[in-house]
Amino acid sequence: MRDQYYDQLDSIVDDLVAMTSAVQTAVHEATDALLNADSAAAESVITGDKQIDISREVIENRTLQLLATQQPVAGDLRQLVATLRMVGDLERMGDLSAHIAKIARRRMPDIAVPDELKPTIAEMASVADRMIAAAAKIVAERDIAAATDLEAEDDEMDTLRRMLFRTLLSESWAHGVEPAIDIALLGRYYERIGDHAVSVARRVVYLVTGEVPAPVH
Repeated sequence: MRDQYYDQLDSIVDDLVAMTSAVQTAVHEATDALLNADSAAAESVITGDKQIDISREVIENRTLQLLATQQPVAGDLRQLVATLRMVGDLERMGDLSAHIAKIARRRMPDIAVPDELKPTIAEMASVADRMIAAAAKIVAERDIAAATDLEAEDDEMDTLRRMLFRTLLSESWAHGVEPAIDIALLGRYYERIGDHAVSVARRVVYLVTGEVPAPVH
């Protein structure tokens, strides 16, 4: 009976990693839609967000069932509590990807990002991709050292967002108000994706150590 219980715990971890991979794909496709005016990619992200929501519900239900029926203690209890928190972070990352795709779709057939900001947005997307991949590895391997390293990526994301705002506020900005609003929102969406990846990593630290890590910033 206990073997089945631990199999269920391991399966929940596998599902978390799979959900993280789905989020990573969503961010990649949303960026492709944004920088290339790819309508198929935009629609894929927007419709796929529902599947990410379903994954959250499935993982939550399985986690709550184990909490109710197995009365876990110590590390097992921390794992299940951390799982309930992590699926919320992952679902929100999926939502943010859909927001990016919707901005891309609204501006089609034009590209929503002015040429001079494409490198910055592309780099923010690249940082987000690395952070999500790291979060998946941290969840799978419970690597708390890697969780600490993820903070440095978050710093880079914050720096890139500040670069966006400097361009938006410069006298050379010639694209008008609506594109400026889009860029401001995009910067916020990518930054929040990174923040949620860090949150997932911190929950793994809590899972392994039983202590809630203090924010670095």
